[in-house]
Amino acid sequence: MSQPKSSNIHWHGAIVTPEERQATVGQKGAVVWLTGLSASGKSTIARRAEQLLLERGHSAYVLDGDNIRFGLNKDLGFSPADRTENIRRIGEVAKLFADACVITLTAFISPYRADRDSVRAITPEGTFFEAYVQAPIEVCEERDPKGLYKKARAGQIPEFTGISAPYEEPLNPEMLIKTGEGSIDECAMQILKELAAKGIISL
Repeated sequence: MSQPKSSNIHWHGAIVTPEERQATVGQKGAVVWLTGLSASGKSTIARRAEQLLLERGHSAYVLDGDNIRFGLNKDLGFSPADRTENIRRIGEVAKLFADACVITLTAFISPYRADRDSVRAITPEGTFFEAYVQAPIEVCEERDPKGLYKKARAGQIPEFTGISAPYEEPLNPEMLIKTGEGSIDECAMQILKELAAKGIISL
């Protein structure tokens, strides 16, 4: 883990304990890290899961890969180094959200295992859930709502995951969501059921 550049800083702990915060908010925090190829369905499923959680009285929020690049990470491109920094920043933000007892759903390609593992390492044990949104690349290309695969095949987009840049599949994800085998609601409910099974929420 890299160290801060500044040396004259000190960590200030909260007066409120995690247990007190959870009791007040009425839920535990968690990070559901949706990873998968472009057009696999990450954002769609995350948004629907967020909606289902809110309907049940839970505090939830989606950190979306595209949206984050309009603000927090607008200075980053898609080189391997920039991808790693992109995920590092999001991991830190997601950790803070979870510490505030928000169920945080992230929708990022996050192609490198090491980067995803680094986020898991900074998140309290039992609160990080890797969700592999799996769809064959052929299916993703058929969906291709932004036309990105077509541009990548034509050489117009360098460093495009699955075409000219690698995607390292999760080895042991907490959730395996096969978007070609279920509806959006079924895929989203899979997330809620897993969170319930781990004691994060009750259904």
